[in-house]
Amino acid sequence: MLYIVGLGLGDERDITLRGLDAVRSCHKVYVEAYTSLLCFGISSDGLSRLEKLYGKEITVADREMVEERADVMLSEASESDVAFLVVGDPFGATTHTDLVVRARKLGIKVKVIHNASVMNAVGVCGLQLYRYGETVSIPFFTETWRPDSFYQKIQRNQQLGLHTLCLLDIRVKEPSLESLCRGRKCYEPPKYMTIHTAINQLLEVEEMRRESAYSEESKCIGVARLGNEDQMIVAGSMKDLLGVDFGPPLHCLIVVGETHPVEEEMLEFYGIK
Repeated sequence: MLYIVGLGLGDERDITLRGLDAVRSCHKVYVEAYTSLLCFGISSDGLSRLEKLYGKEITVADREMVEERADVMLSEASESDVAFLVVGDPFGATTHTDLVVRARKLGIKVKVIHNASVMNAVGVCGLQLYRYGETVSIPFFTETWRPDSFYQKIQRNQQLGLHTLCLLDIRVKEPSLESLCRGRKCYEPPKYMTIHTAINQLLEVEEMRRESAYSEESKCIGVARLGNEDQMIVAGSMKDLLGVDFGPPLHCLIVVGETHPVEEEMLEFYGIK
C-alpha cells in the first residue's frame, strides 16, 4: 500500500496520530521537499528530528525524483507498505494527485491521511474562508521571464469582492539555466520568496498593465511561518507592509477583498500599530 500522509505546517510533532501509526508501520518512508517545507527544509537538524520521532529512516524526495523517477517508489509500494510524507495536506499540490492516479492505474492501494494546510490555516487572520476567490502563485521574476497570469485572477477576485491568497515561490534544488544549456545539472541554492518581493512584483505588473486591479494602498495581510510558534500576521496597505520585517520563511500574502464587519474587527488586531 502507498500511504500519503499530511504533516501539517509546524514541525515534526504536527503529524496526526493516525499518520504516525501509518509511518511507523511502513517499510520505506519518503518525504516530499519541494512544494513546501517543514522544519527539515530550513533547519540543519530538521530531518534527524523527523527520523527520531517517527522511528524510521527517511528519504528526501525532491521534484526530480517525484516527477521523473516515481516508478521506483511505486514499485516498492506494490510489494510493501510505503509512506510518502507531504507538508501540509496531501492534495495541496497537483503532483500528489498525479501520484495517486499512477498508483491506482498500477493496482496499488492508496490511503490518504489528511492534515492542516495553508489553504485552511489562513483562517487565523480573521478573513472567512468561504470569502476567498481563486488562489494564485507568485513566481520569482528573472531578467527574461516575468509571468503575470496571476494579475487577471486577482483582478477578477477583486471585482467579485473576494480575498486572494497568494502562495509565494519556493525554489529548492532547481537547476540553473546556464547548467542546463551546458547539458549537465548544477543546482541553485535554496531561495524563498518574501512578502516584500511579492509586493514589489505585484506593483511592477500593475504599473505595466495599468488596469487598477490593486495599488500600493490596497489592503493586504502578510503571513510568515504559518502554523509555527513564532507565526507572524500583519495587516496593512501594500506600501505599509514593505516596511515590516517578517523574518525567516515561509511567507504568504493575502490581497483583501470586501470585508464583513466581523472580519474588520479581527483585522484590527493585526493592524500595524
